[in-house]
Amino acid sequence: MKPEIVYPDESSEYWTDERCFILELWNRGEDDDVSVARARVATGVSTKPHSVAGTTERYLITAGSATVHVEGLEPREVRSGDLVAIPPGAVQWIENTGGSDLVFYAICNPRFRRDNYRDRSAD
Repeated sequence: MKPEIVYPDESSEYWTDERCFILELWNRGEDDDVSVARARVATGVSTKPHSVAGTTERYLITAGSATVHVEGLEPREVRSGDLVAIPPGAVQWIENTGGSDLVFYAICNPRFRRDNYRDRSAD
């Protein structure tokens, strides 16, 4: 990998079936070690229960407040500055409980791959 600065293109943000907006900042085949995406969840919205096989996730909350649900933990309140560590395969979802958009960075290692995503809403 060579040195680089990434300037996010806000127009690349997209809606997901998980009920949130995603802006991919870093997810490349030449760097399997990590991916970084910004997630945005509207007020009153809860993402779908899901898991990611073989991938550790970290949610770094940068705006808003929420209740986070992670298998193995009691539901917890989180806000800007908090970090949630999610082990590979753990069922998880997050509910925006604040009065504005919830914004967080999803930092995954190894990098997020769509094939590893599991919708767990029917479990």
